[in-house]
Formats: sequence, C-alpha cells, structure tokens
Amino acid sequence: MDIRYADEHIVVCIKPENVLSTDEEGGLPGLLCAELGGEIRTVHRLDRMVSGLMVLCRSKAAATALTRQIMDKSFHKAYLAVVHGEMEQPSGSYRDLMLRDKRECKSYVTDTPGKGVQEALLDYRCLASDGEKSLVRILLHTGRTHQIRCQFAHHGHSLYGEKKYDPQGDSCSLALFSAELGFTHPLTGEYLRFEAAPPAQYPWNSFQNL
Repeated sequence: MDIRYADEHIVVCIKPENVLSTDEEGGLPGLLCAELGGEIRTVHRLDRMVSGLMVLCRSKAAATALTRQIMDKSFHKAYLAVVHGEMEQPSGSYRDLMLRDKRECKSYVTDTPGKGVQEALLDYRCLASDGEKSLVRILLHTGRTHQIRCQFAHHGHSLYGEKKYDPQGDSCSLALFSAELGFTHPLTGEYLRFEAAPPAQYPWNSFQNL
C-alpha cells in the first residue's frame, strides 16, 4: 500500500485502481488493516475503477469528526481527469439535475425535477490540451454517484477509458484520479493537505512535460 500519512487516528493513502473503498472482501479497509492492524473506517468513497488519495479513520471519534467536515463542506477534495476533446472554455461550472437508476447502476442528467432527482454541481479548470484531449482539474460541490463521469459525458467530453457513459473505445483505464485532499485533523485540529500525481501511463503521460 502507498501510505502517505498515518497516526493513531487517521491514515491517508493512494487507493489502487479496481479496489473497493468500502469494507468488503478485498476492499481498502481490509488491505490497510492487514498492514497497519486495528480498526479502519471509510468516511468517503471512490469508485472501484478510480485511484488516488483517500483518508480513512482508525477510531469512531475520528470518523465522526471527519464525516461532519464532509457534511458541512469544509473537507476539500479535487480530481484530475483526461477528457475527450478541447474544452470550450478554460474554466467553468457544470450545474445539472441528476437521477440515479439503481437497477442499471447508472446516473442520468435530466431536465425534469422529480423524485430522486438531485442537483449536481462541479467546477473545472483546463490545465492543458493537445486538441484531441484535455487535462482538467475538477472541484466537486456535490457528491452524486458517478457525477464527474456522467456530467462530462453529458456535456460532450467523456473521460478517457470510460466504459459506461458515452464510451469512445479507449484502450486504457478510466482517467480519473483523486489528486488533492484537505481537512482538519479530527483530533489535533491541524489543517492537513495532500497532493498526489496520477500514474505515469496513457493518457496521463500525454501531459507529463506540461
């Protein structure tokens, strides 16, 4: 495991691709428990195919405090993604209504308010583009299931490696990475910030010199 920080209250690590972030067989809590011992609790999630920074808690008190930060939006989390095409604007926001279909395990953007429909809001900034693909930094303001993947596909910029939302037949892993975390330590009160770089593989390496 790639552990970036650990004490008796929390652990910050890089979740590998294709590992569940929840406490199921083969999930991240179990992997960390095998390495560190003790109790490991998940307080936020990443999709199975998404890798990157996560913080997990080693006590109930720490989990309660961090969950409170997530709920009051003082918990900072930002992503990097490689998307198809060139962004129309160097930065902007996507504000949509989204509906989750649990039977299909898929989310949809809709124009119609109704039962189960929730607002989805994110900000993006284009960091680089070669005309065919763009590297974007994404700040989520809401945490809807598959939000980044669904919204970018809806707006004509599906992620590289996407298999569910507007797939383009890319022969690579999903190009979505949890790159930044910032939060107040649940026991000491110190503000902690972590950054990590995505793997040096296609399509990320298209921008490695920028």
